[in-house]
Amino acid sequence: MKSFPKPFTLSIDIGGTGLKASVLDAKGRMVVERVRVETPYPCPPQVMVEALVKLVQPLPAFHRVSVGFPGVVRGGRIVTAPHFGNDVWRGFPMAARLGKKWGKPVRILNDADMQGTAVIGGKGLELVVTLGTGVGTALFHEGRLMQRMELAQHPAWGDKTYNEYIGDKVLKKKGRRKWNKRVQHALSLLRTLLNPDKIYIGGGNARHIRFKLDKDTRIVSNEAGVLGGIALWRQDLRNL
Repeated sequence: MKSFPKPFTLSIDIGGTGLKASVLDAKGRMVVERVRVETPYPCPPQVMVEALVKLVQPLPAFHRVSVGFPGVVRGGRIVTAPHFGNDVWRGFPMAARLGKKWGKPVRILNDADMQGTAVIGGKGLELVVTLGTGVGTALFHEGRLMQRMELAQHPAWGDKTYNEYIGDKVLKKKGRRKWNKRVQHALSLLRTLLNPDKIYIGGGNARHIRFKLDKDTRIVSNEAGVLGGIALWRQDLRNL
């Protein structure tokens, strides 16, 4: 541990399927391998908090905490939590509650936004799409995170949202071939809507993509969800 520069950041990636965490050094490198457990269900706030406390017990000491959450977050409070139940989560002071548990400062960002900070190049308009239990999106312009838009909740085909059109349940029900066709179509819709210069595809289900990607599109490591945690302490959150 002495060879890694401080401060150390506990970085947590909350997913609909799994909870992942590691500790990053001052340069954003993992000082230990990532730990992972299944996301508990049902998962009201207190269940989530206790699961996270247990998750990070094997990890080394840290000075601050970054959390990527699958929903809208403002001022450390949860606005939406589509995978866990909006009603029970709305307004929950996640940052304050975790900060009290660990006695450390905590910053929280949408999970796709946090993952994006680890993969973007910092030039032009860049779109990050995460394919997991649901679909996450993040948009960056010249390296700065733009206004959060819940595109996954927007209709993609008929009355089906992106979550309902290419989410994990669809992959399991329809199979990889049909899911791939849908993902390809969804990406074309996002390309038409946003005209990004670059597209990055992450999340656990990105590994199932079998169609040829355009030259401006690439699949990124699923570890980016954790590695992005360093950016919360490198940038002013008013710009995130």
